[in-house]
Amino acid sequence: MGIILGIDVGGSTTKIVGIKDGNCFAMLQVRAGDQVTSMYGAIGNLLSKHELLPSDVEKINLTGVGASFINEQVHGIETRKVDEFNAIGLGALSLTGLDEALVVSMGTGTAFVRATRNEVAHLGGSGVGGGTIIGLASQMVGKSDVDAVLALAERGRLCNVDLSVRDILNNDLQTLPSDLTAANFGKIKSTASEEDIALGIVNMVFETAGMMTVFALKNDTIKNVVLTGTLATFPQAETVFSKFRKHVGLNFTIPKDAVFATALGATFS
Repeated sequence: MGIILGIDVGGSTTKIVGIKDGNCFAMLQVRAGDQVTSMYGAIGNLLSKHELLPSDVEKINLTGVGASFINEQVHGIETRKVDEFNAIGLGALSLTGLDEALVVSMGTGTAFVRATRNEVAHLGGSGVGGGTIIGLASQMVGKSDVDAVLALAERGRLCNVDLSVRDILNNDLQTLPSDLTAANFGKIKSTASEEDIALGIVNMVFETAGMMTVFALKNDTIKNVVLTGTLATFPQAETVFSKFRKHVGLNFTIPKDAVFATALGATFS
């Protein structure tokens, strides 16, 4: 059996995974000014790094928003486009070994995919995601680079921007623990620093994804949630979703290679 490449062509970054004999041997990502350049760059990088020729590759499976710009057989290799939501679901299950899960794919926006070994269904999505972080941060703290925003957020304090349940209640309610957020940016102070505001933005995006997850699984038997995509690797993700684990009875998992879940899933589609 030859090599299969799964490629997730995103808006700004392309992720590529190489599979041989059912085993993953390579994962890498490439940034470029446009999707086509990014995709070809990712393929060239992987082939060069592992001393492979295009003839060693049996098939290329493309997915992601940028795949629509690719309309040719890449390097003469059999090239097909696969459904992104199917790739999201299969990739998350493969990374975690779970038989079923709600997959929350957090990129520019956020997609919610219900995945089992037999069926993958796209439940819906939210426009709140990485694009929200960059857009708000550029206006509120003058930063449009994600690494710069994260560096600020790591030094921020939520108590200077968010209104918590403890701020409005004297005692805990059974369904409203005091450490939950009552209103994002509901207590922002004139003295709030750029660091506080950056953390408030990142926290708001993660809390929105978390609450939409809770609503999506309200009447479902699935209790496992897998977080994938670039945002899942942000250090604040574990902090926010550990709070959801504690209070809502769902098992939130961030797999080691969460960024590559969709590319990996494309190889199985």
